[in-house]
Amino acid sequence: MRRLSILMGITAAVLLMGASAFSSVASPAAQGAQATPNPLGEGIDAQAFFFDVRADLEVLADAVFGEAQRPEGWTGNFDTQSGSFPPDVWYDTELAADAVLGEGVRTDTWQGVSISSAESLVRSVRQNLEALANAQFGIGQRPNIWRGAPVRVLCDRTLLNTIALLELIYRYDVQTSESALNYCQTLQNEVDAELNRLVFSLPDQNGNVLDPIPLLGGARGDIERLADELFGLNTRPEGYIGNRDATTPTFLSELLLDINTLANSQLGEGVRPPGFIGEVSAAPGASYYNLRYDIELLTDVTLPGRIERPTGWQGTNPIERCVPAVNYLTFLINQAYQIQFTEIDPLAPDYCDQLTTAANAVVENPPILDEVVVEQRLSGSSNFAFSYLDVAALNYMGVMPGGTRFRAVYRNFGASNMMFVVGENFALYVDRRYTTVEETVFNSLPSMNDVNPITFCDAPWCNGPGPTPTPTGSTALELVLFGGEAVATPDTTQLETTKQLVSWNFVRVTYISDNPNTRSAQVTLEVCNGPAATSTACEPASFVFDNAVGAEKPVIGQQNGLNVYEFRYGYTTNVIIESANLYSTDVWISDPTIR
Repeated sequence: MRRLSILMGITAAVLLMGASAFSSVASPAAQGAQATPNPLGEGIDAQAFFFDVRADLEVLADAVFGEAQRPEGWTGNFDTQSGSFPPDVWYDTELAADAVLGEGVRTDTWQGVSISSAESLVRSVRQNLEALANAQFGIGQRPNIWRGAPVRVLCDRTLLNTIALLELIYRYDVQTSESALNYCQTLQNEVDAELNRLVFSLPDQNGNVLDPIPLLGGARGDIERLADELFGLNTRPEGYIGNRDATTPTFLSELLLDINTLANSQLGEGVRPPGFIGEVSAAPGASYYNLRYDIELLTDVTLPGRIERPTGWQGTNPIERCVPAVNYLTFLINQAYQIQFTEIDPLAPDYCDQLTTAANAVVENPPILDEVVVEQRLSGSSNFAFSYLDVAALNYMGVMPGGTRFRAVYRNFGASNMMFVVGENFALYVDRRYTTVEETVFNSLPSMNDVNPITFCDAPWCNGPGPTPTPTGSTALELVLFGGEAVATPDTTQLETTKQLVSWNFVRVTYISDNPNTRSAQVTLEVCNGPAATSTACEPASFVFDNAVGAEKPVIGQQNGLNVYEFRYGYTTNVIIESANLYSTDVWISDPTIR
């Protein structure tokens, strides 16, 4: 049997690679000091999953071949920790498929062989096994001893790999209940919504956020170009609207209506090409991806044989010709690995198929990043972060000065923001939010599984170990407690163009309460046009930025319509206090003995 000989050749090649090709837990060094995506999803034990697949395959084999009867070459490998388990269970599933479906016959959803991670390969086997079970026992029918799999594992490969990256680089927690009707589609909708939010909210390297409105305007322009090709200039089918103002409330629905009008005129009433989405939503970004895909699909079928688009076509990103799910997956891959897939010919007739295969392969076989790239990616600097000898933040070693360079090594478990960093004369724990390390980089760090790194601090700024200072309203610790985020210091050069700078004695301080133990006071602030003691033209402070910790000072209450802040006693020069038209970079807070 030629098919089986080919499979045996593939199996042999994989076996030669041994356990190194199918390592369930990649070491940080092997993956460029990065954690790797989990193709099975968070919380699923790989070894238990592997065993259930083999057990169910044997149940199927009993029904197909008879109990204790197996075809020639059947491996029956139950050793889930062996490097040969993934190809063995794959090979046995292929033998069962030849018996159930016919030699060389496979279902439309059958997943082909690929040398990838153990979890990805066995996940594919589980999906193929369920297809065989439907054919053997009836759709949805299973023997009582059938172990099955988590419902998520049976969803589309691209969706599963997208979730794996979302969990890795954003620690995203799937919300869709396993009892949901049409679970996989509901899960796809949830993930698409989250990815759409990320795509159209995260700034790029230049600080720019993608705006869907110009993209929608380009989509309208392209449907007009297609209509010009089909009907001629200024000629449109009956019922065509042609609204070109992307800011109008009816723009999305009318653009979809015009796409359908063109499709009806060219393909027949209600006839659409396979995969046509035909939906818009309240989210302009999500609607853009749907509409762009439908426009490209309609162009392919109405201008057959033309890969190149009409002159002036604005849909210049070839990835947007593919289904939205592939767009979102490639976005995450670029976030995690800076891979662009530019080597795939965008004019190839099967471009989207090639891209889908390549994108999934990246997630299932995470690239080993160049050492220089890894060092650059994992390097960061302090934004006046509190430093500790332990991950529980009990042994305080002082504030790491702003700009102090380090390399991130590990992250803590769960929702913690603590990470282990190494720099010149120190190895300590700090809170990521008070560093320049991006959240996506932090989440890609290996977690501290069975790791207890040695910590020390011999840098000049180390002054511990000791207890963490009591929060007084101007420390990183309080901002952590209040959920604050470290951000860049406001640009005072820009402020100078819009507001007038005044000195500390133009800031009116009204004392609400004092805390002698921490030598701090709760106060309200007003910024005045003249000396605060005599001025009648004062404006309430609406924004206070603390440069010492790189974050906005939290508002802890209201008094007489003014925000209440907490400050240490004394003269402070590391703040920016703004009102509507004025600002100050210093303030004086007196203690009760001299008021």
